[in-house]
Amino acid sequence: QVQLVESGGGLVQAGGSLTLSCAASGRGFSSYAMGWFRQAPGKEREFVAAIRRTGGILYYADSVNGRFTISRDNAKDTVYLQMNSLKPGDTAVYCCAATLMTATEAMAESKFYSDWGQGTQVTFSS
Repeated sequence: QVQLVESGGGLVQAGGSLTLSCAASGRGFSSYAMGWFRQAPGKEREFVAAIRRTGGILYYADSVNGRFTISRDNAKDTVYLQMNSLKPGDTAVYCCAATLMTATEAMAESKFYSDWGQGTQVTFSS
């Protein structure tokens, strides 16, 4: 089990950038694949991005592909989400999550993630 704490959210403007961080505590961070999910008001939680244990394989939702980059630093027990070219539709609470699953099919499915952070708010400012 890992405990996850997100940071880096805030107000952003059209075309702006933001980097979210998710710091893990507990044992075995490098054993987990990590994902980012988001939930906008009145909407279902949706997958954003995921990264394998060693960082070699990445997954992205179509809506963020080419704009967002997920990365991790296993020496710091931290996963990042670099968000560029932000749009109003990116407004949401962003949560990181950890999974011991290794199947590709599991990476975008929230039900396969066992540990979750509380989330950090990203709000689009006009």
